[in-house]
Amino acid sequence: MTTGFTVFDTAIGVCGLAWRDDVVIGTSLPEGSAARTRAWLARRFPDAVEGTPPAPVQAVVEGIVALLGGARPDLTSVELDFSGVPEFNRRAYEVARTIPPGKTLTYGDIAQRLGQPGSAQAVGQAMGHNPFPIIVPCHRVLAAGGKDGGFSARGGVGTKRRMLVIEGALADEPTLF
Repeated sequence: MTTGFTVFDTAIGVCGLAWRDDVVIGTSLPEGSAARTRAWLARRFPDAVEGTPPAPVQAVVEGIVALLGGARPDLTSVELDFSGVPEFNRRAYEVARTIPPGKTLTYGDIAQRLGQPGSAQAVGQAMGHNPFPIIVPCHRVLAAGGKDGGFSARGGVGTKRRMLVIEGALADEPTLF
């Protein structure tokens, strides 16, 4: 088995992706610099070697770059390695993957779709532990009333909102400057 990782530039910063053979085993939102993203991936996947991804994985990288650049590629067919992911989380991620770019659901909406209407907080916890950000679009999951909720990536809710603006789910907000 070949396990590797790569880092790549996107409109929101340097992201990363790890794979085993042709299957994605994890992704990373920007950690502030290429070196930090690289170090984060090396810690998370100690057996992975940085390198050029095989063609199917490179296509995923290109899809992520395109999505974060404002295009709307379909990433729902990307094969993900869910080994070690709790069953509830996996099911929540499967629902999140059905949210198209430019749209959002709430934690409660996902809980309803899972048939567990009282589990919105558990859905939020699952999204906070998402090993596949961007491919599993946890940034498209909001708190009740359209509030941001949390976001565990570097930059927090600001990163989440930036991604939603790029996708057209939120209007580009004016700044004070």
